[in-house]
Amino acid sequence: QTNTHTTGLHVEKGLEENGMNVILAYDGETGLSLLDQQEFSVIVLDVILPNINGWDVCQRIRKQLRLKTPVLMLTALSSTDNLVKGLDQGADDYLAKPFKFQELLARVKALDRRNRNQIASPSILKFEDLEMDTDQKMVKRAGKVIKLTSREYNLLEFFLKNPHKVISTMDILENVWGVNFDFGTNVVDVYVNYLRNKMDKNFDTKIIQTVVGMGYILRSGS
Repeated sequence: QTNTHTTGLHVEKGLEENGMNVILAYDGETGLSLLDQQEFSVIVLDVILPNINGWDVCQRIRKQLRLKTPVLMLTALSSTDNLVKGLDQGADDYLAKPFKFQELLARVKALDRRNRNQIASPSILKFEDLEMDTDQKMVKRAGKVIKLTSREYNLLEFFLKNPHKVISTMDILENVWGVNFDFGTNVVDVYVNYLRNKMDKNFDTKIIQTVVGMGYILRSGS
């Protein structure tokens, strides 16, 4: 709790010195209460919090409050498994401790920029027998509803907006995670495999394909 308190003060001071308005909450319940009362551009969320951990807070932000506000998770657990766990709860980015403040600042700015620059897109995205309703957040293939996590959904949406185009790992990191540098993990590969298991596993036509040495592509194939 003491480390979290200290980290919060340092983050608050640094962001304010860079012209940002910051409201600091030292526990999950307070944070959720603040989020329910006013709008924020970006949420910086420590995993280690009193009473409710950051993963559970993030899940409540998405499922209970139904907020789409970008979330940056801070944690001392830097393994791919923990990274995937945090992102599965609805986080948009992940920063392992110890970190340099300039890196955190860059992540916050990237999330804020992506949030502000989001443009309207068609409510129905289609490719072959795959259909995504972006209003209802529903995905179907051949009429069958496919359940996705928020991160899998965002990744699939990016593929659907760029069919027949080779997409690199960095393209995905920039457009789905909102960062312009490599995480240093195989998180993109992990999520592409998650998508394949849900989208392609029970179908003859495989539409999420690997282009060796270049990235991935959404196209028809066997």
